[in-house]
Amino acid sequence: MSTAAVSLRDVSFSYPGAKAGVSGISLDIAPGELVVCIGPSGCGKTTVLRLIAGFLAPQAGSVRLDGVDVTAAGVRSRQCGIVFQSYALFPHMRVRDNVAYALRVRRVAPAERRRRADEMLELVGLAGLGDRLPAALSGGQQQRVALARALVFEPRALLLDEPLSALDAATRTTMRGEIRRIQKARHIAALLITHDQDEALSLADRIVVLREGRLVQDAPPQAIYDRPADAFVAGFLGRANLLDGEVVAPDAVRTAIGRLGTAPHGRPQGARVQLLVRPERIEPVFPGALAGTDGDAAAGDNVFAARIVHDEFFGASRQLALAVGAGRLEIETTRRGAVEHVHVPRAAVQFLSTPP
Repeated sequence: MSTAAVSLRDVSFSYPGAKAGVSGISLDIAPGELVVCIGPSGCGKTTVLRLIAGFLAPQAGSVRLDGVDVTAAGVRSRQCGIVFQSYALFPHMRVRDNVAYALRVRRVAPAERRRRADEMLELVGLAGLGDRLPAALSGGQQQRVALARALVFEPRALLLDEPLSALDAATRTTMRGEIRRIQKARHIAALLITHDQDEALSLADRIVVLREGRLVQDAPPQAIYDRPADAFVAGFLGRANLLDGEVVAPDAVRTAIGRLGTAPHGRPQGARVQLLVRPERIEPVFPGALAGTDGDAAAGDNVFAARIVHDEFFGASRQLALAVGAGRLEIETTRRGAVEHVHVPRAAVQFLSTPP
């Protein structure tokens, strides 16, 4: 079994006079793997990054890089490349000198510094811009310089603290792909902190969800979206319909929207349960179309009368809030027109193991 590039074992840290911090965090990041850490503000995301980088010392547990215990080591000796939300470029230095700064402090010879800096600028798509000042670059270009500077000295790990949040939407989308490409090209272990769900889902090999300083789920993006550990994860990552209900049959639950058929579930009659249905899994049924609906909707199974309460149009899709029975459902659809009924496929209904 190969050694993890980054390994935390039962790491805890609390800030003096505050509840904030992390408790009992264990996490491995393999070489070439990109792990994205998400969670509400104050949950401990940046604290985890700072513990790996060495800006904070854990009060319990251990930190290892490439199998070496660095729990008591300083920042520089850990050899981590760090990219912050603010680019933190030296405004008086040219782009090449900004990238080469980490090599300069390590006493690398000038000719080698220049060669390696230019190589990194080419990797991040900035070849030929080494003689410019940072002020002459766009925000996306400055972030590429910061990424090149973090990688030029061949770090043990790459740590990115909300690196794209200051960019406009179009540039942010482009930079997602660039970060992924560059990180994979260097085959480096990376931890990225973000509040952006799309960023997390599109970039990550694995997503780590924190809540109040504790790790609540660690899984690949599709697994964490399709099988969230609890209601908190379901609601935090993506939009979610959470329905409380009572088991009334081996394959049905009574809910506020009505009797909802499910896959066979094995739960006892009368048990209180919580269900998750993702909005994009719910199918709108338009006027006159009910009789021709495919699958179990044709027989009226899990088809409910609905009334539009709110309708948001996003061009490629619509997000609707619907009054259904005594409850409410949110749906996402590409279809236009009025919605008078909705179909909830049995396969779209998930049981959550933990209440909110």
